[in-house]
Amino acid sequence: MRAGGGLSTGWTGADRVVFGRSYAADMDVQETTIRQLLEGSKQYVVPLYQRPYGWGSRQRSRLWRDVLALADLRRTRPAATHFMGSLVLASGHVGPTGVEFFVVDGQQRLTTLSILLCAIRDHLSSHRSDDPMLAASLHDQYIDDRYKSGDARLKLLPTQADREAYRAIVSDGPDAVGSVAPVTEAYREFRSAVASVEDPTDRQRVEHLRDAVLGGLAFVSITAKGDDDVYRIFESINTTGLQLTQGDLVRNHLFMRLGARGETVYSTWWLPMQERLTPDDLELLFWLDAVVDAPTLRQSEIHAALQARLADRPDVDIVDEVVRFARLSELLAVIRRPALEPDPAVRERLQHLAEWGSTTTVPITLRLLARRAAGTSTSAEVAGALAAVESFLVRRTITGRGGEGANRTLLQACGELRDDRTEPDDRVVLAYLSAGRKHFADDAAVTEAVLGAPYYLRGRRPHQKVILAWIEQSLRPNEPVDLTATTIEHVLPQRLTPAWRAALRHDLRDGETVESVHESLVHTLGNLTLTGYNAELGNRPFAEKRNGLRASGLRSNQVIAAEPAWGRAEIQARGAWLARRICAMWVPPDPEQRRTSSGTVRWDVLHRAVAAIPPGSWTSYGDLAALVGTHPMPVGQHLAGTAVTNAHRVLHAAGTIPPTSRWSTVDGREVRAVLVDEGVVFSESSGRAHQSQRLGPAELAARLA
Repeated sequence: MRAGGGLSTGWTGADRVVFGRSYAADMDVQETTIRQLLEGSKQYVVPLYQRPYGWGSRQRSRLWRDVLALADLRRTRPAATHFMGSLVLASGHVGPTGVEFFVVDGQQRLTTLSILLCAIRDHLSSHRSDDPMLAASLHDQYIDDRYKSGDARLKLLPTQADREAYRAIVSDGPDAVGSVAPVTEAYREFRSAVASVEDPTDRQRVEHLRDAVLGGLAFVSITAKGDDDVYRIFESINTTGLQLTQGDLVRNHLFMRLGARGETVYSTWWLPMQERLTPDDLELLFWLDAVVDAPTLRQSEIHAALQARLADRPDVDIVDEVVRFARLSELLAVIRRPALEPDPAVRERLQHLAEWGSTTTVPITLRLLARRAAGTSTSAEVAGALAAVESFLVRRTITGRGGEGANRTLLQACGELRDDRTEPDDRVVLAYLSAGRKHFADDAAVTEAVLGAPYYLRGRRPHQKVILAWIEQSLRPNEPVDLTATTIEHVLPQRLTPAWRAALRHDLRDGETVESVHESLVHTLGNLTLTGYNAELGNRPFAEKRNGLRASGLRSNQVIAAEPAWGRAEIQARGAWLARRICAMWVPPDPEQRRTSSGTVRWDVLHRAVAAIPPGSWTSYGDLAALVGTHPMPVGQHLAGTAVTNAHRVLHAAGTIPPTSRWSTVDGREVRAVLVDEGVVFSESSGRAHQSQRLGPAELAARLA
């Protein structure tokens, strides 16, 4: 707050410096108020290259608090003002009916204050019926010029996306509040806020509020004259702190180059695209378009890349560029809402990728749909290519590769879809994903992983669940089932109870323990299912779980419930059945392409898990074997011959120190002494490490997440 004062400016050569920014000397720089800006025959037009109104409740609430404080201060200090920053304007049309200015910077503040004036006007109209001129004068002088017609009458003309809602507020006031537009939301908030300060004992309070807005909010108005490059000014403002997105900057660049054609292009192509996609998806669209030719391009570089690409293109080509983006936006909308896709096979694949929930697949999906739209591909090819992408992701997840490198691989696959290729798109995509070290698992690797790998400890939980959901849906293709409320259930529970120990003990082989059998089975895919009653089933014996599974609407659970018991044989049999079904549902890699087996043990994962064991904790060979999908013996052999950080913290499952391990000493000290110093507690009677300090497969996996 201040009680008046001059404009803080300085001079540097031929430039004028205002609040840290430099402007050409032939620009008009002056201090002004909302009253001075809006009175008279002037109109402020928000250009098409500006983003729509975007202030939210937080910014509006802050402005409202400042206005209230200023209104109270001006009762005792009438000259007090509150500085609102700068407005950068560009001179537009000058005619007999008035002057037009383009708002280069400051449209959010100017639009918000105009909406606030409408709210004050309507409050005065409904609460000051004895003095109708209060509302009428505010409307005629600062909101709407009654001597003009159409949009020319509006003192402020917002960008096209906001015009309909703003016109309604100006003309209809309270009758416009049914809209959900951002400007309407702002009007609703301000109407409520103005009403809250109404005081029957102080009828002047709202009038003081009006005067504070009109005369107390001070701006520095910077107006470019003559041939000043308005876009250069806008770019300068952006680089000095205006927080515009890359999508905003792309729009700005295109419409500055469109010039007089902008209004028609905006209405016909840009506005429908802007309404079709969210701001984030609109920016994503520009990146997806650019990244096909520049795979390393970051989203923060979209604007610069587009500027460079269009630098040598004539302005007439910019219309084609906007039309092309609009066509692509229709395709991205289909990706986001697969129900819009008319072809059933393509729609099913799009729905699956939407359920997968990763942006990794969007670039190649958009590329495929664009090629179909251009007539260089067919719906059958698109469906086949998307099926290959889905299979690539599913098989990698099952074999423990998950999203590792998938984003880069699928992005590079876009470059393979070229017009100069004669092979159909589905063959091109499958061949590319199958070649090289992309870890597209074949049927043998999938089967090995399903039978022996800890599926539950690999990959993202949503992806694990959706694969199980798709398998269930394949069992009842004509009976849609809502699986959103289900979670993954371990039939053989993660925590052994006496009943489950007894069940596993009947099936032990020589040298096995209940713990080792449990560790090898519990997280495998054959032991997992989906249920909405995870908490109810818990660790109950199988005889009790079976009743709940039998009552389930899921066919896979009914199959499990038909088993008389649940142990190694049943889990492995179900795993074998699941492996066959997975291999049938998801296309394998092209056998003619060179590829590397994905069935090898992930020793890199084991090394990271061992290194992540903190002091005072330990794990077992069996725990590590369950984590990476192998058996305890090869884990022991590997650690015996490989230098791995913290390997001395790997013990037998019972908590005993391996007597023949290369880690029997650490830096010349006995392993037990080192572990005790690190905080591991050993039993005085048995000499075994305490089980409470043991990290099982789930805890190890959590430390790798």
